[in-house]
Amino acid sequence: MPTITYRDRRHELETYFDRTAVEAWKRLTSDAPVGRIRATVRAGRDTMRQTLLSWLPEDLRGARILDAGCGTGALAVEAARRGAEVVAIDLSATLVGLARERTAGTSLPGRIDYRVGDFLDPMLGRFDHVVAMDSLIHYRADDMVRVLAQLSRQAGSSIVFTFAPRTALLGAMHAVGRLFPRGDRAPAIEPVGASALSRRIAADPTLAGWGQTRTVKISRGFYISQAMELVHP
Repeated sequence: MPTITYRDRRHELETYFDRTAVEAWKRLTSDAPVGRIRATVRAGRDTMRQTLLSWLPEDLRGARILDAGCGTGALAVEAARRGAEVVAIDLSATLVGLARERTAGTSLPGRIDYRVGDFLDPMLGRFDHVVAMDSLIHYRADDMVRVLAQLSRQAGSSIVFTFAPRTALLGAMHAVGRLFPRGDRAPAIEPVGASALSRRIAADPTLAGWGQTRTVKISRGFYISQAMELVHP
């Protein structure tokens, strides 16, 4: 770890979010009007964010949180409102810059430390909880489990993350997406079956002792993602 496929996909994601999709993500993650399709994505992301936050303690004072793949910082802000010390990190300098702009001058009970880089960097230290919302959906199942294993070395209590569930609808969306010009495409999502992913996690020796406690799928139009929680006793 990291594997060649992991490094290649990281490079694609960095390029996409820093160059290709900047304006689209600015609008999607704001209150600006968007088209019907992107409105469903926005609604799905909002629901997923609230789901993941509901799996964290309501009182996060004194807790250290890793927002792994923070994007424009919406989840980090909500965690800091509960008193958490949040390290919010993303590969995209553009998205992190936008997150800093949006929270500049905001008074929060907690604190947000925005960083550009790899959330697997061991120099980030230890965390009570790790949250990875839609930041693993572009990686193959074997790479995803390797990432979770690495994150388990940094997490004390829980890891909450999302993956792209293998469904007929999601498969159809991918087929439609391949019709767009290559330059307009987002990096491919890698669907994985929930049961298959659970078995891979259970079989990984590094994740021994981490229990799979709950999972829920969020489907809002063109947004389909599934959350899973791993807890260490």
